[in-house]
Order: sequence, then C-alpha cells, then structure tokens
Amino acid sequence: MASFSLLTPPALADSAHWTVRKANMGDIGALLELINGYAAKGIMLPRTEFEMSENIRDFTVAYLADESVCPTKLLGCGALHFYSPTSAEVRSLAVDATSKTRGVGRRLVQALEEEALENNLHALFAFTYVPEFFRKVGFREVERGELPLKVWKDCLRCPKFQCCDEIAVVKALRPDPVLDTGMEPEPALIQLPQLRNRAET
Repeated sequence: MASFSLLTPPALADSAHWTVRKANMGDIGALLELINGYAAKGIMLPRTEFEMSENIRDFTVAYLADESVCPTKLLGCGALHFYSPTSAEVRSLAVDATSKTRGVGRRLVQALEEEALENNLHALFAFTYVPEFFRKVGFREVERGELPLKVWKDCLRCPKFQCCDEIAVVKALRPDPVLDTGMEPEPALIQLPQLRNRAET
C-alpha cells in the first residue's frame, strides 16, 4: 500500500454548448472512431467493438449539444475502471482534435472523479503521455512501480510493455488516502519494465 497527499483541484469550466453523461451502447461506434483514431498514431491502445461493449459502463462521454449539428458530435470520452476497493484508473481519456482547449477533458475528469467519490474511493491513477494536463487537474507524478496492480493485470498485452514511456500519475480523493495495490504475484512471473530515456530511443 502507498499513501498520497490530498491535492485540491482547480476550478473547472463548463459550456452551455455541450453535455456530459454516462455512455450507452449507442455510443460505441463514435467511441471506437475517436479512440482508434488516436491508437493509429500510437497514442492509445486500440479497442474492439467487443471490448467496448464489455466495458461501456466504465465510460463517460461529452457531446455537442447543438441542434444544428446532425448527428450530434462526440467531443470526448473517458473511463473509470475499478481496480480495488480504494482505487480506480482514469483510462481512455480522449478529446476530439477540433474540440481541444475548450475544457472538455477537464470536465470529463471532473465527472469521473465525482463517480469515484460516489463509490467512496481513496484515489485515482492514470498512465499518460500528457502529465502536464493531469497536473492541472490535481494529479501528481509517481513511480510506476507504486501501481503494480495495473501493470500486472493489463499492461502485459500492450505492444509497448518492454519499452513503456507513459508517466504514472495519482490523485488523492480524501485527506487520508490509501492506494491499495492488491496482492502481488511471484517476482519470477513478471518483471516490471524500466522507463527508457527518450534521448536513447
């Protein structure tokens, strides 16, 4: 277990022109287009229709609430994936390229945080290429080794597992948080890859 200091989030802006809600099965097509568009650039992991169907209840979506747009445009998405009774991962956070700098990502993270608080979680974590964004919404960088449950459970199927360059970030949701990383497997079974220096690649 690892403990973290509480960080106060900055004020978050909203917009009258878009809305945030929990995803449903009807959103899968738009979600796949957004996520796999970034996956094609090596920024996110690709998702299949089966995977999205299986995990759709994790997702929150932001849509343009403009009657002049048909069909309604998906602005962004994010998912809250539970890992233990005290922690969850913010994953698949993506904003349409034409909708960045409008506060969509901040509002999605806020919605996921509210969901985590409703479930009495202690902390959120994420793996990201844009730690500066997460710092702005109250996360702080940590060593990836402090989050072994994520690595052991999901990262083995990632093509970048042996040369991972994502940054681990954590946000505490209460004054006395504990991030429960769960049971650890035998050390001989999995070796956590070391972060490569970008200058060496």
